[in-house]
Amino acid sequence: MDAPDIKTPLPGPKAKAIIDRDKRFVSPSYTRDYPFVIARGEGAIVEDVDGNRFLDCAAGIAVNSTGVSHPDVVKAICDQAGKFIHMSGTDFYYEPQVRLAEELASIAPIDGPVRTFFGNSGTEATEASIKLARYHTKRQGIIAFLGSFHGRSMGSLSLTASKAIQRRGFGPLLAGVFHARFPEPYRFNGSADECAAECLSYIRDQLFVQLVAPDEVAAIVVEPIQGEGGYIVPPPAFLQGLRELASEHGIVLVVDEVQSGMGRTGKMFASEHFGLRADVVNIAKGIASGLPLGVTCARADVMSWPAGAHASTFGGNPVSCAAASATIKLLKDGLVANAAAVGAHLMAGLRELQRKHSLIGDVRGLGLMIGVELVRNRETKERAIDERNALVQSMFRRGVLVLGAGKNAIRIAPPLVLTRAQADTFLRVMDEALSE
Repeated sequence: MDAPDIKTPLPGPKAKAIIDRDKRFVSPSYTRDYPFVIARGEGAIVEDVDGNRFLDCAAGIAVNSTGVSHPDVVKAICDQAGKFIHMSGTDFYYEPQVRLAEELASIAPIDGPVRTFFGNSGTEATEASIKLARYHTKRQGIIAFLGSFHGRSMGSLSLTASKAIQRRGFGPLLAGVFHARFPEPYRFNGSADECAAECLSYIRDQLFVQLVAPDEVAAIVVEPIQGEGGYIVPPPAFLQGLRELASEHGIVLVVDEVQSGMGRTGKMFASEHFGLRADVVNIAKGIASGLPLGVTCARADVMSWPAGAHASTFGGNPVSCAAASATIKLLKDGLVANAAAVGAHLMAGLRELQRKHSLIGDVRGLGLMIGVELVRNRETKERAIDERNALVQSMFRRGVLVLGAGKNAIRIAPPLVLTRAQADTFLRVMDEALSE
């Protein structure tokens, strides 16, 4: 399988039947942009239950880093499952968890010795980092950013500031959380460095002066590239400025690499593009090629809480750990480099489309984490929200899966096995959909 192939009108009869069953028995809180019902897949191509093939540029929301069912990952899963499926790592020992912790300590963008806490998801990694920062500093305040997404459990939801619907009806949320502006160079009237300086100035000169003293702040939690907020790449000066603020005031700098980590940006972690060294790094999504795993890596002197302070029954499940080790090997053996090379090719093609289609206001990203922002007018930068939604639907009908990000951008986050030929297919389909 190497290209889209739509054989039946969408949704097909089998897909429609499953969707009808879903409506009766599954939570209505899930968001489904289009009626895609997967049956199988290979690499970056997925097939639905009616035999239609699609180019997958969503990767299960940036999760299927090595593609759909990579044989090396499947083998690692099967080998481990044949030995034992579970033995809680919070109460017992097993080598796959220790091995993965060693591997993560060698690659995490953290200086010095590193320890790792294992959970099941990105939101659990966020929750662990909140508790860890508060325990380590004996402070309560947390600074997060507008547009951020850190998860949906109550602590991480308190940091999330992407869409009001995600918070509506669930208050009161965690006390002591303050949100600052995340820099958007495309929408700032000035240089990137001026944009960074203004956002840092708000924290230093307003938030620290009028809302919370810096010696009461436990953590600054930031995505090195905002995901849900629109795939926004900040100026390097902004992230370096946060590092300086955190170091100056004894604040734990937590870098959320849940979506941007594990090779997606053409480096193992997005932080590496900015020379950013964290105190705590949260990882999930692509780390285990689709199996549930979330990890919180921290400087060993920060992760010094005692036995019983925090734990997770299923966290660091041995099968997930085996999948993660296989994933890291594949990333090191070529997929990170492929993300950089194919991502650059795709970015160049998107900028060609930008010159052709006035609807494209901005193309941004690193590696295979690319955002395309749609506007109705390039001068005013009026957000093309309806047009973005229509583009997602049009590309689906043509056999390409993409998702929205922010109010008016699409996110391009395919498996890191995407080929140049498949990238060209994506560009052709997007060109046709934009023309429509």
